[in-house]
Amino acid sequence: MLNENRYRLRTPVVIVAGWSGATEAAVKSLVDGGTVVVAHDLDRVHDGIVRRTVTTKTSQRSSILELAHGCVTCTLREDLLPMLRKLSRRSSVQRIVLALDRVLEPEAVCWAIEHVAVAGVVGQLDGPAIDDVRVEAVLTCIDAATWLADATTDDVLADRGVRSGAADDRTVAQLVVGQVGFADALVISGAPTDPWEEAQLTAVLARLAPRAPIVWAGSNNEVDAETLLRSVPADSRRAQIDDAHGPLLRGQPPLGSDGSVEIVEFTADRPFHPDRFHDAIDTLLDGVVTAHGRVWVATQPDRALWLQSAGGGLRIGDGGRWLAAMTAAEQGQVTPDRIAMAAARWDDRFGDRDTSIVALVHAADPSEITRAMQWALVTDEELRRESEWPQWHDPFGSGHEDPCGTSESPYRGSTRGSGNG
Repeated sequence: MLNENRYRLRTPVVIVAGWSGATEAAVKSLVDGGTVVVAHDLDRVHDGIVRRTVTTKTSQRSSILELAHGCVTCTLREDLLPMLRKLSRRSSVQRIVLALDRVLEPEAVCWAIEHVAVAGVVGQLDGPAIDDVRVEAVLTCIDAATWLADATTDDVLADRGVRSGAADDRTVAQLVVGQVGFADALVISGAPTDPWEEAQLTAVLARLAPRAPIVWAGSNNEVDAETLLRSVPADSRRAQIDDAHGPLLRGQPPLGSDGSVEIVEFTADRPFHPDRFHDAIDTLLDGVVTAHGRVWVATQPDRALWLQSAGGGLRIGDGGRWLAAMTAAEQGQVTPDRIAMAAARWDDRFGDRDTSIVALVHAADPSEITRAMQWALVTDEELRRESEWPQWHDPFGSGHEDPCGTSESPYRGSTRGSGNG
């Protein structure tokens, strides 16, 4: 009870995100006497310049920040996180609203709030911002006329004239899918171009953010965000980061097909041949909104790989060690939920090693994905030659991104979702 009370005493934070849509109207509707809105304009972050604006019901102050390194991560570490800790100690601040720049993903911000230590705040012990604040909800705003096209594009941010850091090679799809997939509530503005697009959009959102209540903004982008937040379910995500070894279908999304929109699940209790899996990956990109999951590759027996895709962009990186590769002491640090899940599928030979991938398709043949994944698995003959697996070529040796060889910023499993350098 003490820990729960301490959690409730932390200053609540509402995060408002979105690539486009009624973000400004949503933020404005949340401003009351006890709320402070913090916004960082990152249009010139590549030059090391960020504009920070702090707004209350009665005032607005803007400051220009000059960063030693022009990147989003530096903005979080050097200004946003210390600002959260400082604001949390003011008795007049009852709630903080983070109005995220459109290039920010809420998952990256929530990860930083929980894990990145903040030092040098006067009167406070060094530690992460989670010691002082709690994320009450993430609200994402989208434009109904453009979101699905953005979620399935191959464009990188630079193609849209966005420069958010030298190492930021994310696609627009990775950004907008991440913003919706991490949302506790959605605000939709505008209108699809035709009924078919509206049906597709509705079906995709129901599977990507199944627990998120949705409100459509009015003709002038009127938004009642307070009422929307009150409708967020008690068991919503609320900043919880997905675990590569946890359940992949968060929120119980519809599993049946809805027109061309459908969730495809693939599981296997034998590893992938690395080269064949590399060839099969394209089926997770064409006509697929997003895919994610843990992957077992024969050449990497100790560690799982974590796969994430959106539109035409895909990243594969470290998903952590398999329980079967851990010492008893290491296993003792693992959560009981993971132990229970592993026990349910434990194999005498391979332990908890497995593959589990979930793909949300909108214009792909689910059977083609399943056939490609099955083809990529090791054959019965290869399964008997386990001693040869370490000698196979492995294109996933240090992480992988598609298109191949276009990035100097390899995916890091511990900070997935940031991708900002």
